[in-house]
Amino acid sequence: MLDFETWTELLALYADYCATLDEGEWHKWPDFFTETCSYKLQPRENFERGLPLATLAFESRGMLKDRVFGATETIFHDPYYQRHLVGIPRVTRIDADVIESQASYAVFRTKPDGLTTPYNVGRYIDVVKRTTAGLRFESRLCVFDSEMIPNSIIYPI
Repeated sequence: MLDFETWTELLALYADYCATLDEGEWHKWPDFFTETCSYKLQPRENFERGLPLATLAFESRGMLKDRVFGATETIFHDPYYQRHLVGIPRVTRIDADVIESQASYAVFRTKPDGLTTPYNVGRYIDVVKRTTAGLRFESRLCVFDSEMIPNSIIYPI
């Protein structure tokens, strides 16, 4: 069972992660992860069938930093805003310094000259590790429900 302090720290990790992305503070995104981490965005069909193919897959904080550089400095795209709605995390396993949790998410996209539309909906499957800097994602798997996605996913989910 999680103690109250750890529970509130876990909730803050989820809330701060989303707020950082919603505010476009991309340079802060890698700081939510351990140095040797995994971040994947994978369709539900592949996840349920045990297939490894993912839309995005990064295997270290360095790769996350590279993605931020690419998304902010080299990739040309129409600007848009993201807004995350995330359910309360459901803790599925606890060890001494590791928490496994899952939460449903919905990400909406708004282009400056357009309407807000659903962008990506699914669930986070997380492994969260206690570090000297606090709780950090050791692994974040974003399993999205739809088989159809926009032609490009630029920013993290």
